[in-house]
Amino acid sequence: MTAETFPITRSDEEWRRLLTPEQYRVMRGHGTEPPGSCALLQEKRPGVFHCAGCDAPLFGARDKFESGTGWPSFNEPEPGAVETSTDRSHFMVRTEVHCARCGSHLGHVFDDGPPPSGLRYCINGVALVFRPAA
Repeated sequence: MTAETFPITRSDEEWRRLLTPEQYRVMRGHGTEPPGSCALLQEKRPGVFHCAGCDAPLFGARDKFESGTGWPSFNEPEPGAVETSTDRSHFMVRTEVHCARCGSHLGHVFDDGPPPSGLRYCINGVALVFRPAA
């Protein structure tokens, strides 16, 4: 994690209790789930995708699209929901996306998405909880 502090902070022990082992590996350890492994990839109902770590609303279902990558992809986040940082791991430079409220790693953003934003927020499904519209 970055040295930045977030509105919601927890000890490592608290994170381990709150998250599944796979969520912890991805969200706190900057991991990646296997492509095509998340049920949320097929989610098409109206609603909002929330952070699995703090329940912050992150992405509206209206902004989800099929990218063919094997991970849920979105054009843009909810206003103020995510922050980015430079990720220099794996011998490349990418833009990491993390929850603005708890700092959990969500995925990466790329500039190869469709209009109107031209962005593709490629997000690990285990970092998300979907709440259907009422």
